[in-house]
Amino acid sequence: MQTRKPIVAGQFYPASAEKCRREIEQCLSERSIETSLPETIAGGIVPHAGWVFSGSLAAMVFSAVKKQNAEVDTFVIFGAAHGYFGPKAAVYEKGLWQTPLGEIEIDEEIADLLSKSAFAVGDINAHAYEHSIEVQIPFIQHLFGEAKIVPVLTPPGDYAIEVGKAAAKIAKASGKKVVFIGSTDLTHYGPRYGFAPQGVGDKALEWASNVNDKKFIDAVLAMQPKEIISTSTENLNACGGGAAAATVAAACELGKDKAVLLAHTDSNTIMAEKMGQTSAESVGYAAIVF
Repeated sequence: MQTRKPIVAGQFYPASAEKCRREIEQCLSERSIETSLPETIAGGIVPHAGWVFSGSLAAMVFSAVKKQNAEVDTFVIFGAAHGYFGPKAAVYEKGLWQTPLGEIEIDEEIADLLSKSAFAVGDINAHAYEHSIEVQIPFIQHLFGEAKIVPVLTPPGDYAIEVGKAAAKIAKASGKKVVFIGSTDLTHYGPRYGFAPQGVGDKALEWASNVNDKKFIDAVLAMQPKEIISTSTENLNACGGGAAAATVAAACELGKDKAVLLAHTDSNTIMAEKMGQTSAESVGYAAIVF
């Protein structure tokens, strides 16, 4: 049976099961949810940096799902595509994924149907070196021990919206409890990232967070998939615009019309808080549920 091995364990998150569980518990305890949640949660937006930077925001989303939904059969995870540029979304349609916490099954029924839609294709190899989905899996294993996954790499093409809708229709027809997750970081700002339209310094980093990130967050909160794709490509304020658009489109297809921002921060702020130092670069992170 095809098994995807972890590629960023020991880098983005711990490589041992014990340390992995310990850090997940730390991430879950770092931030409390201070706002009202939807009665049930159809989906969420999570970041995918190293857990020391963004794990607490990802934990907020999965914790909110656990609180409101209790059990989930399947997580369809739309991932940012940092190295895959195919004309359709790439579905990992069969087999297992492995992390330090063990193996998790692919929901082959949903994955197969989605890979045969007009907007996606089965492509296991596309997932070989992509981390944006992998870093979410241990949270699911820890909180939802019986859940399966459907990993979908989703570049920011117009088809991202359609693949989200298709996935939601397949989920509804399956009768399963399915939650959709979109994995994206926000503005990558600074010389190292080749994006510094406001120059360097504190004011430039404030612009990245308070202006550029906000354009993307506002599009998500307005539940506007087309605007999510356009702002991510025009303003370079999200590396996973397609993943977020697909997730919002799925949530809309399931009748959701409101999004809730749980938290928004950036790597520079977290460095200052946790390490007592700052940087000329910064990456934004948001936790949102529908």
